[in-house]
Amino acid sequence: MVTNIDSATTSKNMDESIATEDGRIGCSIGIMAYNEEANIARTIKAVLAQQGPSIRVEEVIVVASGCTDRTVPIVAQLALQESRVHLCVQEKREGKASAINLFLKEASSEVVVLIGADVVPEESALEQLCAPFKDITIGMVGGRPVPVNDPSTFMGHAVHLLWRLHDRLARIHPKLGEVIAFRNVITGIPTDSAVDEISIQALISQLGYNLIYQPACVVYNKGPVNVRDFLKQRRRIYAGHLKVLSQQRYEASTMKVTPIAQQLIACRDFTMSSPKQALWTIGTVALEGYARIQGYYDYTRKREHHIWQMVDSTKDLEAGQRKMRRICNAQSVIVFRFLVEGSLGSDVQREREDREATEAARKLLSYLKMHVRKEDQLTVNGPGILTAVIRAEQHGAELVAKRIKTLAEESTVRVGMRGREVKIQVTYSSLTFVSKAANGKMTVSGPLLDEAVADTLLDDAMHVD
Repeated sequence: MVTNIDSATTSKNMDESIATEDGRIGCSIGIMAYNEEANIARTIKAVLAQQGPSIRVEEVIVVASGCTDRTVPIVAQLALQESRVHLCVQEKREGKASAINLFLKEASSEVVVLIGADVVPEESALEQLCAPFKDITIGMVGGRPVPVNDPSTFMGHAVHLLWRLHDRLARIHPKLGEVIAFRNVITGIPTDSAVDEISIQALISQLGYNLIYQPACVVYNKGPVNVRDFLKQRRRIYAGHLKVLSQQRYEASTMKVTPIAQQLIACRDFTMSSPKQALWTIGTVALEGYARIQGYYDYTRKREHHIWQMVDSTKDLEAGQRKMRRICNAQSVIVFRFLVEGSLGSDVQREREDREATEAARKLLSYLKMHVRKEDQLTVNGPGILTAVIRAEQHGAELVAKRIKTLAEESTVRVGMRGREVKIQVTYSSLTFVSKAANGKMTVSGPLLDEAVADTLLDDAMHVD
């Protein structure tokens, strides 16, 4: 059993040099987990696979807080197989801030990374996130979250709008969240903080370090899919921001209304390109305003949010009971990133390259749908982003993803007004969720299927109806 850490603002005395003997930056990765049996093995393996010329993952520390599912035994088994994996158990759920403080007590590297157990990092995400620390003035770096929600629905539009505004504002005044890296120079944050990233951001900036938002570090997440969960999440966040402002004298850039309104106008291609989008944008603004009123009420009444209420719709991809495949009780999300071959990836060309990649994805969509089952969903829901939601375990999802990647890369697509022929490069990441049983408990299968089941699943998933 572990104990909580009460001290929240003490800084550590550490050498400014953070490069290891081979010139790479050593990182301790922290994963805070509460009942994440469906995702934790995938997350750990994805983190361990991260590599690049600038970083070295030295340890992955999982803090399991009050878990009542199989999270702890799954991590314990992985720790036996991989020496870099360490498990810390909090018998009682004390809030994410408390879990982070435990992680900081155990972390030995000079750069620490916090990543959620329910996000999917792109292959080079940690390289992009940690490379800036070669500059000794940089104290904290945050990545760019991209939601996998379908923007053709009202709630999907709302989630995409919020993260799009977050991206635009963070490029002006860093607002870091979902995945962050920072120098290991603090011992902890206030244990009653409901917005841990902002609490860390406040401490790091007050120590005199610079903050950086790194949009090239992309992680995929899933936002709320119903109004109730949206309000619950946004209410907690605003109440937490007010508390950090009062307690730590630090204001998040997203609290100011004027910059948000300016960015709403600046991205009018998404917010107001059609009457339906304009109506949805107004609805999103109304919901956000109502959530902020609720958050202000909670703050003035001293209602605590540091032990989060789980937002179920961000964990379970299946809204309602559907007919399940005979051999599988899990649902996987595969996020594909389409790039036009030869793209430079520079900020100057980014808008054109994203537009061409999105056009290519839309033209290939019907063809790719022929190679998954009718009940599976393929949608284009971002700049060059295609998302597949399929009934499959992690291994089966990997097989489907490789097939779609091959089909897309073997195709030639015409884009632009002149119909220029292009080839597509595809990268992907996947995330598997387990459906809830009738008794409300989560069920999960092994991280890999045996060969016989894998062959059957591949035939089933790739069947053309």
